[in-house]
Amino acid sequence: MTIVLGRPGVDGLGAAVGALREWQYDGAPMQLHPGDLGWFWRFGAKEAAAEVRTWSRDGEILGVGLLDGTGLLRLTVAPDALLDEELARRLLADVTEPERGVLPAGEATIEAPVGALVRELLSEDGWQADEPWTSLCRDLTEPVEDPGVRIEVVGPERARTFADVLRAAFARSSFSAAQWQTMAAGLPYADARCLLAYDDQGDAVAAVAVWSAGPGRPGALEPMGVHREHRRRGYGEAITVAAAAALQELGSSSAIVCTPSSNVAAVATYRSAGFQQRPEVRDLYRGP
Repeated sequence: MTIVLGRPGVDGLGAAVGALREWQYDGAPMQLHPGDLGWFWRFGAKEAAAEVRTWSRDGEILGVGLLDGTGLLRLTVAPDALLDEELARRLLADVTEPERGVLPAGEATIEAPVGALVRELLSEDGWQADEPWTSLCRDLTEPVEDPGVRIEVVGPERARTFADVLRAAFARSSFSAAQWQTMAAGLPYADARCLLAYDDQGDAVAAVAVWSAGPGRPGALEPMGVHREHRRRGYGEAITVAAAAALQELGSSSAIVCTPSSNVAAVATYRSAGFQQRPEVRDLYRGP
């Protein structure tokens, strides 16, 4: 086989981010986005590099994977390589043999684009469909309405407030102002924004990060959260509309987001903000 598995290191992260940007297009199956790597960058460039894997042929990157937590590989491939058999079989071998340094033995989950040959090979190898996720998209070729609340773009002086809202939105979050600084210094953040929404009393009530993949390509929301003390008041819809407007200003052709289908409230929020629901997607799971 001529496919080479690589660990890009810090110096090679730019090439991986560049490939992910090029592979985004309207109508594409839900897949790893440069914003996903940008959000992971909050742990640091060295940490991000340690969890990225690339698959290349003749120096051209054909696949990028992010090890996002124990036993989870978020994987995507170049659009013209979705059905590349040599690549698919190399991916299968690399993810199923622990000594290759991609996934450990035992339980594991792989996120891969619908339509990729590697999904078919994994299914034949015994991997099962996991819980469904709902992907949603908003077209940004039309004007975006006013969100109806005060929105502020986050800079270093608001990093602590942004972190406080995220921790209050997600019970298990440990996001900090220092992590915001690290994330904001990362390569993907050059095409990103963090936003805060405020209520009439001047309290920060919701937060979102938006990530452009470049002009004319889909941008992503990751993450979006509403402070637990300010829920069910429309702030989730407001910050999501603001996120769409920010991506439009960055030149994105559409805004995309993905959430567990079991999170009915999140799906409803995105739909109320003008996002159209797309077919559910499922990761592939291998038991112990």
